[in-house]
Amino acid sequence: MLTIRLARVGKKNKAQFQIVLQEHTVAPGGKHVEILGSYDPHAKKEALKAERIKYWVSQGAQVSDTAYNLFVSKGVLEGEKRKVKLPAKKAEPAAAEASFDAKSMEDKMADKEVKEDVKTEAPKEEAGAKVKAEEVKTGEAPKEEAKTQEAAAETKAE
Repeated sequence: MLTIRLARVGKKNKAQFQIVLQEHTVAPGGKHVEILGSYDPHAKKEALKAERIKYWVSQGAQVSDTAYNLFVSKGVLEGEKRKVKLPAKKAEPAAAEASFDAKSMEDKMADKEVKEDVKTEAPKEEAGAKVKAEEVKTGEAPKEEAKTQEAAAETKAE
């Protein structure tokens, strides 16, 4: 199936398009059957071969939405313009972070306080873990615990 569509040929940041007739499976910049015109959106100029465009449309060539809207606006084809669906832009993460409410800020502050509490408690737990590790390695309790165990044994003996 043949398609009439735009093929970009311009420089970077200076788009220009050729209006080409090509097989619908071929990439827009690839091999074409015929060049039907050109379009410069910056200068708002177009050069269209109206007779050839009408001929190929009468032969059953499909027209892309953008090319069709261009042809309708220039009077080459008659009809109403088609809606061209563009993909929606994704919101930037920086903009999403900037929009917050007071409650979420309070939640963040509470989380930060909890994390700070955990950091201050962690060294105590680590010290206890080191003592237990020494017991496992040596098979003996550390000296401080040995004294407390002796004191506990004396109180039981009395």
